[in-house]
Formats: sequence, C-alpha cells, structure tokens
Amino acid sequence: MGIVVQKFGGSSVATPEKYRRVARRIAWKKKQGNDMVVVVSAPGDMTDELIERARAITERPSPREMDVLMATGEQISIALLTMALHELGVDAVSLTGPQAGFQTDDHHRAAKIRNIDTTRVRRELAGGKVVIVAGFQGLDEHGDITTLGRGGSDASAIALAAYLNADECQIFTDVDGVYSADPRLVPTARRLDEISYDEILELAAAGAQVMQLRSVELAKQYGVEFEVLSSLAPLPDEGGEERGTKVVAKLSPNNNRIVSGVALDSKVAHITLLGLPDRPGVAYKAFKALGDARINLDMIVQSAGTGCGNGPTADISFTCARDDLDTALEVCNRILPEFPGARVVYDTDVAKVSIVGSGVASNYGVAAKMFEALAEKDINIELITGSEIKISCLVRASRAMEAVRAVHDKFQLGDLEPIVE
Repeated sequence: MGIVVQKFGGSSVATPEKYRRVARRIAWKKKQGNDMVVVVSAPGDMTDELIERARAITERPSPREMDVLMATGEQISIALLTMALHELGVDAVSLTGPQAGFQTDDHHRAAKIRNIDTTRVRRELAGGKVVIVAGFQGLDEHGDITTLGRGGSDASAIALAAYLNADECQIFTDVDGVYSADPRLVPTARRLDEISYDEILELAAAGAQVMQLRSVELAKQYGVEFEVLSSLAPLPDEGGEERGTKVVAKLSPNNNRIVSGVALDSKVAHITLLGLPDRPGVAYKAFKALGDARINLDMIVQSAGTGCGNGPTADISFTCARDDLDTALEVCNRILPEFPGARVVYDTDVAKVSIVGSGVASNYGVAAKMFEALAEKDINIELITGSEIKISCLVRASRAMEAVRAVHDKFQLGDLEPIVE
C-alpha cells in the first residue's frame, strides 16, 4: 500500500461525535496498510464566527491579523481529531500548516502555496504515525502566518498529495460527490461518477459550491486525480462502501455526456462602462486598474455604443463577485475622468446560470437548447458568454432558481445513467 491523503471539511468535524466518526474512518484506512496524511478544516462554522468576532472589534481588520485569527480554527480541529485517534489506540500527531512545511507568498487571506517541505511529514509517517495537518494555512517568507482563502483546505490536501506523490487523494464533505446541480435547488440532480478537471473548474468558476477553484487548478497542474466523497456515508467497518465522484484528467471513453452540470451564482454584480472611446488601449486601461485591485471578472462583453461628437464609443459589461462591487466601482470612477462622457452603471439584482460539459463545443444546438429552456419559462437573458465547455446567461435574480431547474430538465440531467465499466 502507499500514501493516502484525506481531507475533511468543517461539517465533518462539527461535533465530538463527528470527530470520533472521522477518526474511525481514518483508522480503518490505516489498518489496510496505508500511510495516512489527513488535512482538516476548522470545525463547523467556526471560521465565520471568527470573522464576526473581528468585525465586532473593527470594520477594517488588518489582513495579517485576520490570518493569525482564522488559522486558530484549524488548530482546534487537528488537536481534537488527534485526540480522537489516540482514543482508538492509533498513533497520530497534529501539525500546523507551517509545521507541515507549507510555504506561501505574502498575500494575506488569499495566499498561494509556493513550496511544501515534506521532511517533517515524511519523518512522522516513517515512525508509523497518522499525520493530521491543519489545512488552509502556511507561512510566508517573513515568518508570518497566511491563509489560502475560503475552501483553502482543499488546496492544502491536493498540494500535499502532489508533493508526497500520494497513491490516493480523497476529499470528504457532507455530500457524496459532485452533482449535476445543487440538490438543494434541483431535487432531481444526480451524482456524477466522474468529472474532468476542466468541467469542475468551470463549474466552480460558475458558482457551484463543489471545490475551491485554486485547489482544482493545483490538481490539474500536478496531475493529482482525486475523489469527492461523503463523510456521513456508512463507515467501511460497518459494511459501507466508499463511493463518490472521481475528478480525472480525461473522462472515460464510455462517458457520452454532452452537459455534465448546471451551476448558479447568485452573488454577482453586473457593471457596465458606458460611452468609452472606441479605440485601442481603452479596455486595457480599465481592466489593468481592476486587475491591480485584485478583482476577478467574468462575463466580459463589449458592444458598440451610441456614439458622440468625439467619435465612436463602446460599452463594456462585465460581472464580478458582489463582495467586490464597492471596490470595482471605486476603480471605475477613478479612471472614468480620463474618458469624458463615459459613465458607470451597475446592477445587483442579477444571477448567473451556466451549463458545463465536455460536449458543449463538439455538439450542435447546445446553446439553442439552453436558450429554449429559458424562453419556455419566459425568462429574459440579459448577458451571454461562453467558452469551449461552458455557456453562461445573466438573468434576474428572482427567476434564477426557476432558470436552473428549467435548464437541468431540458438537458435531462436527472436521467444520467451510471457509467458502466
């Protein structure tokens, strides 16, 4: 047997009983002859609670101090889970991100992993111990604690699997895999047996709460195939079977899905820059300023403006996370004086509905089928963008859930059959 990296999210360790249950799952895998490295998130909603505590003190907390604060949640988890393993007679040791060798850049609250020195982890494994690692955190070159952004424990697990050349990587959550849509919104959603890196990347970018985007990028970069499973499923020592969704580089030849899933992002804002001069370099200036402000943009569309006495104009629309709206508007209002007559408008009463699938580009009529589903429900499309495997539509927020269900039904995603090996 070899090295197995497992990751357990906050919902998997929200109570003492859940810690014990996770410990039993780890112990069973260890008894199969595997070297076990386990990455854990903060318990339950603790990260949100810590953020609220900070906001009770100040509306603008220092990013560095926020990292110091938020890293404590994972440290609680690793200590408690290690104690639970000790109670089962399993030799285990807890390590913080820095102790486990995670080295990051100094972008507090959204740091990227630069390197992992696995010396300590390998030494503990060689001693027969299960190594419990605090996810979501590392240390920058200045010796300061950093965090990897929400969902960063997934990235910690994927990166560890890559650096340790692990034989398996398992991501345990409170659902038993990746679904064709959010089951809370679409009761007929089905679990997918497998999904490609590109598909899950597009679903995550489109708003699906499946995996942290950066973690899937890391998996694709390092070629780490992993499986998403449920920590709530029956334990193997109770006769349970580990079944989830495999995230792979390339889908099986017998997988003939055109569309794999429908995603909804209801936390978006729509911004339009009106009356910009239609000449080279204008879009660059606008998006360079937004990029410098670390604002991620999506659904970028340029169209001809109404024109003015100074020559032809263009309107540029884009979406961003609603949390970034204030910053984005500040940036836009700062650069608009360079373009007399231009102005900015925005809308937050919108949502983005997307379909994702490896067959989108290679099959005729996919876009038309999506638009037909929305037309049949009299849902207006306000913005459309697409890529090789994704088509996104911006609709009114009040119609978003109806739109997701309509599109899911139109592509008959509730009728997906399991892949026959």
